[in-house]
Amino acid sequence: MELFLLSLVLFAGYTNMVAAVTAPTMQLNDGNKIPILALGTYSGTGEVMRQTVNRAVEVGYRHIDTAALYQNEADIGKGIDDVIKKGLVKRGDLFITTKLWNDKHARDQVVPALRESLARLGLDYVDLYLIHSPASENPDGSPANIDILETWKGMEEAKQLGLAKSIGVSNFDVEQVKRIIDNSQIKPAVNQIEVHATYTQEPLVSAMQKLGVAVMAYSPFGFLVNRGESSAPPPQTDDPILTKIAQKYGKSTPQVILRYLIDRGTIPIPKSTNKDRLQQNINVFDFSLTPEEVATINKFDVNRSVFS
Repeated sequence: MELFLLSLVLFAGYTNMVAAVTAPTMQLNDGNKIPILALGTYSGTGEVMRQTVNRAVEVGYRHIDTAALYQNEADIGKGIDDVIKKGLVKRGDLFITTKLWNDKHARDQVVPALRESLARLGLDYVDLYLIHSPASENPDGSPANIDILETWKGMEEAKQLGLAKSIGVSNFDVEQVKRIIDNSQIKPAVNQIEVHATYTQEPLVSAMQKLGVAVMAYSPFGFLVNRGESSAPPPQTDDPILTKIAQKYGKSTPQVILRYLIDRGTIPIPKSTNKDRLQQNINVFDFSLTPEEVATINKFDVNRSVFS
């Protein structure tokens, strides 16, 4: 009887371990692999963010996206240290993305800025380092007029030093990415941009994919979540079109939107601090939308950013 009870305990422990869903990976143009869903951390700081990292890793997240601008790298670093010390993961199991802010675009500022981020994160390297924006600024916020090719040379140095396994950009248009590709030794691995149902960015996403540059999609829910705007365009969470698709797959409408972005070949970056929603957001790898369903969701596009 005691052996039977012990077996039940061990089995329960086993099922808890396998319950976590981890995202599949895609190969970047430099040969490195990136999980195709990431934890967004914009606007989260302090102990809340530390605990969010713990909860996220517990439910299966392996990719965490942050930036110097978010002022939470130290909090995220504490969360990373927690989960490694708990034995939930090893450093090599995690994919950490951070970003260079606009006031550090001079070539000789890039590596020191990354070293500062690494010190805050408590890491020896990041898996992906992005130029946060093509716009360069002086410390007072005025335009600095630094050629992005100079910044990219600093990014290449960061990769060559092993401080970043992969390098890329964020909020860049097609011509800006092409200019880097045509004038540099290392091609951007990623372009992180805003993509959601009301801002599908189909031409930009398609162009990046043709260039072999992976697309990370921030603000993936768009106006699906309540942003306090009476004029917010559809879809909302109770949209009948999304609800019908969700019922077909036994999923929620936010899960349908995340799957829609994955099925377009992008890497969504949903943000949440709630453990149940974290679990729900990563539980999107047991179904796929049809091409017709993807096309239907694309029709919500009104070319409207949530930041406009």
